[in-house]
Amino acid sequence: MSTSSPPLDRAATSVPAPAAAGRRTVGRLLRSELGMVFRRRRNLVLLVVLALIPVLIGMAIKLSSNSPGPGEGPPFIDRIAGNGLFLSLTAMVVVLPLFLPLAVSVVAGDSIAGEANLGTLRYLLVAPVRRGRLLAVKYTAALAFCLAAVLVVAAAGVATGAALFPVGRATLLSGTTIALSETLLRTLLVALYVGVSMAGLASIGLLASTLTEVPIGAMAATLTLSIVSQVLDSIPQVSVVHPYLFTHRWLAFGELLRDPVASGELWLGIATQAAWAAVCLALAWARFSSSDVSS
Repeated sequence: MSTSSPPLDRAATSVPAPAAAGRRTVGRLLRSELGMVFRRRRNLVLLVVLALIPVLIGMAIKLSSNSPGPGEGPPFIDRIAGNGLFLSLTAMVVVLPLFLPLAVSVVAGDSIAGEANLGTLRYLLVAPVRRGRLLAVKYTAALAFCLAAVLVVAAAGVATGAALFPVGRATLLSGTTIALSETLLRTLLVALYVGVSMAGLASIGLLASTLTEVPIGAMAATLTLSIVSQVLDSIPQVSVVHPYLFTHRWLAFGELLRDPVASGELWLGIATQAAWAAVCLALAWARFSSSDVSS
């Protein structure tokens, strides 16, 4: 009889590599974070409020005896009665200065500070995940909320516009008439661009969230910086800093309503958001990686 031991079962004895285990942990953490963001009642209320804005605009125009004329009110509002798809674009302009930044500030500002305030942050760090990866998960969830918020506005605008007004071929700012399908595609691209335009603000909110354990303070600081940036962007005397403000090209989505599309401003807007995100995320990592969250 042989004294050699039987070969061991590889599947039973193999130890997962630390990198693979880390990736699985990050995946579970991301799914949990996304679920928490989109199940939280406060965030759902924010999405409902955003969805109601195009509904209110559409109802106001439908019930009004006088339709807005060219140059009256927000951009595109004078075109809604002729084509309901423009309601989405008008709603996007309306939510950009305050309502959308408010929603993003609440979610991003609460990301780390909320966990620290509740005392759950130290339990998150018990999992085999680095602090940098935890920040990446929090930022990814904030970006997902940004995209969801603008898509909610766009969808509510399209649905309300189609219900209250005629829809069909649309005339672009350049005078070209496009088919309904292309109009819907451009509306989607506008929503995606606006969602990406919130990336810089979300990174500012994440940075503010690492600097305090008071969520409302991080939210207020983020929203305040958004308002200050917009105010500076409206002052001609400081035009030298305008191109570097994260709010400067928020309305550049108008280039998507021309034929051909002038993509230069759009790419500059995306690059501006990427630069702000890179700087703020680096500062957030530097702060978060050196902070004591064990107590």
